[in-house]
Amino acid sequence: MVDESETIGGALEDVRAFCAVAEFGTVTAAARQLGETKGSISRRLSRLERRLGVKLLARTPRAVSPTEEGVAFFTKAREALSWLDDAVEGARQSQEVPRGHLRITAPVDLGMDVLPCLVVRFRAQHPQITVELLLTDALLDLAANRVDLALRASVGDLPNMGYRASVLTQLRIGLYAAPAYLAARGSPDTPAALAEHDLVVSREFAGAAQLRLTDRRGRAHEVLARPVIRTSDYASVLRLTVAGGGIGPVPHLVAAASVTSGALAPVLPEWSIPTGTLYAISLSGRDAPARVRAFREFVRSALESL
Repeated sequence: MVDESETIGGALEDVRAFCAVAEFGTVTAAARQLGETKGSISRRLSRLERRLGVKLLARTPRAVSPTEEGVAFFTKAREALSWLDDAVEGARQSQEVPRGHLRITAPVDLGMDVLPCLVVRFRAQHPQITVELLLTDALLDLAANRVDLALRASVGDLPNMGYRASVLTQLRIGLYAAPAYLAARGSPDTPAALAEHDLVVSREFAGAAQLRLTDRRGRAHEVLARPVIRTSDYASVLRLTVAGGGIGPVPHLVAAASVTSGALAPVLPEWSIPTGTLYAISLSGRDAPARVRAFREFVRSALESL
């Protein structure tokens, strides 16, 4: 069994007991205020004085009053306890009230083409939350980088990272091109016709681009095509296809805004490239601070609508 005097919490409560006695003038009043017995308060006072090696209180049969050292200690200890109580209350409220600073990491493509409008809409609902985005395709360690929430896509199960992951949405990759490109080159009407078109692909498609397409009825078709432009990520694939560089495979979420604006048009909309799942990863899962839970649920709802 751990001696209370050896714990940080026990030491703080001893200081709190002393401050209560110094403020209310009697052990009885302090015990009533703190919800303890007179004997418990007396033991706390004796333990604190032994630990400090100084007499903090002058005791008489009728009253207890601080010594000169006790007055000096009381002045600083009361202020310190006030700051500590504020900190404790702030920590408690962080679990109940969405507020504070939110650090989010996400892949570059999601961060550039999906998150901006979501973050702005989220802050309109929660102006008391500030947001910091860390956009990188590197898998940042949450604890080491003080990250509250990571958005990560994975094909299959996530590796065991020691963190809590929840599913946000299933991802699909579709084919898109600029209307000007399709007007000039025509729109392929079968997967096989893609071999006659310019392809813009990310580095995920190595060498000759082997595209495995599936339709809504579960049929599969493989197309071997040589890309004319290869780039590092889907964010740049999107921009190159908008510029008329060719037909590009882009995640539906990333392409959604450009399709809505008319900058891109779906190609072979019945067909898509099977991909993975988008996860929200946090240090504490359901026990995460309210600001993290609020953003996670907001993103899940927004992506469902997309």
